Amino acid sequence: MNKLYIGNLNENVTAEDLVKTFEDHKIQYSGQFLMKTGYAFVDCPDDQWAMKAIETFSGKVELHGKRIEVEHSVPKKQRTRKLQIRNIPPHLQWEVSLGVTSSDFFMNTDSETAVVNVTYGTREHARQAIQKLNGYQFENNALRVSYIPDENSDTDSQRGPDNGRRPGYGPRGHSRQMSPGSGIPSKHQHADIPLRLLVPTQYVGAIIGKEGATIRNITKQTQSKIDVHRKENAGAAEKPISIHSTPEGCSAACRMILEIMIQEAKDTKTADEVPLKVLAHNNFVGRLIGKEGRNLKKVEQDTDTKITISPLQDLTLYNPERTITVKGSIEACCLAEQEIMKKVREAYDNDVAAMNIAPAEAPDSKMRMVIVTGPPEAQFKAQGRIYGKLKEENFFGPKEEVKLETHIKVAAAAAGRVIGKGGKTVNELQNLTAAEVVVPREQTPDEHDQVIVKIIGHFYASQLAQRKIRDILTQVKQQQKGGTGGSQGSHPQGMSEPGTPQELAQEPRRK
Repeated sequence: MNKLYIGNLNENVTAEDLVKTFEDHKIQYSGQFLMKTGYAFVDCPDDQWAMKAIETFSGKVELHGKRIEVEHSVPKKQRTRKLQIRNIPPHLQWEVSLGVTSSDFFMNTDSETAVVNVTYGTREHARQAIQKLNGYQFENNALRVSYIPDENSDTDSQRGPDNGRRPGYGPRGHSRQMSPGSGIPSKHQHADIPLRLLVPTQYVGAIIGKEGATIRNITKQTQSKIDVHRKENAGAAEKPISIHSTPEGCSAACRMILEIMIQEAKDTKTADEVPLKVLAHNNFVGRLIGKEGRNLKKVEQDTDTKITISPLQDLTLYNPERTITVKGSIEACCLAEQEIMKKVREAYDNDVAAMNIAPAEAPDSKMRMVIVTGPPEAQFKAQGRIYGKLKEENFFGPKEEVKLETHIKVAAAAAGRVIGKGGKTVNELQNLTAAEVVVPREQTPDEHDQVIVKIIGHFYASQLAQRKIRDILTQVKQQQKGGTGGSQGSHPQGMSEPGTPQELAQEPRRK
């Protein structure tokens, strides 16, 4: 996209003024400047010159007393929900989400600033973001915001508005993140899991290269996007690098980075050995290690490497990643990286599948299940976010409470204790919590001999009811242990046993 929009022009600015400005800054353009009142258009030879013009002029060059704004010219029919926010201090990239539906981040290696591509919930939100954020001063950096055009807009416009698709869905109506009809992430989804490396700070300069030439070469050859977090953890001996690509692209980039570090260590005589260090979220590391360490031992044997993993004690609230250190030859380390990330991606896919929103039970059903997996405290936070999101998205009026239906699976043998004699316990639960608690008497237990308890109510009522039911079932378990040695399956899912799922109806229930 090579056409530029030049805005915030003084009404006295002429085409000759713009010609001189471009020539003074040695920015190439093609054709003539198309002048309008307060703005103009011009073409550039290619996208690189267009980007250079944007970075050179926008908010930085003054003409007749006004700082001009330059961005890609995007026709209205191509103005979707996608924006690019540039000139961000790299250590603040996550703080610019600003209600964003999704985002990706990468470094501008020429200026050491960050760029975020974001997708907003609606076109109107995207338009408001451009109005409010473009030129906004953020830690002495003026943010630059522009549309990312919809490449399929010409085709889509022939099919009518939105082509009858739901927001967030691809050209054929399937979710962009899931395989059609499967509910499981498609293989290309792996590109969303970056390969995270930890490299010695002293080698970061060699990885980037003069004026970013080396890292641009790696990016080009491996078809990847690489984030070098130089300003993260100021003064630290090691810096993280994130590589976004296909598994093959990530591995190719990893090899090139490892080769650069080893060569730099040899040239500077700073180290005899440079191990490969891979960062992985703690949630995935247990499955990488395997029962009694079997998975990790097999990777070591198959790749002829020595692998160690940082201890749990190193984890903090703000650093949930563990460091996987691989020692061996370049070839061996690269093979180990492939096996390690294969395990990590498998764990990620399994987690996403487990937490995926279940399909409707019937075509005309207005309900969807959100499966929340994790310990009680984590589920408490997740449910709070879900309730808050529905309120925030105006599903309810300002004075209305958000009511959802929560399903908890309990052992069929323990369901009677939740009901109580003559329904006394469940009635007390409802009176105490102000939630509706339903234990269907004619319910057929599932293959695990479990039945569903339904809780309907606002957030705090639902949470209190869940807590009381957990207490009841804990008592049941303790009594069973004391009398019969215990029985399995007596915990409600997602309450007493961490890591098991709980179902939360996504569609709201009004009072």
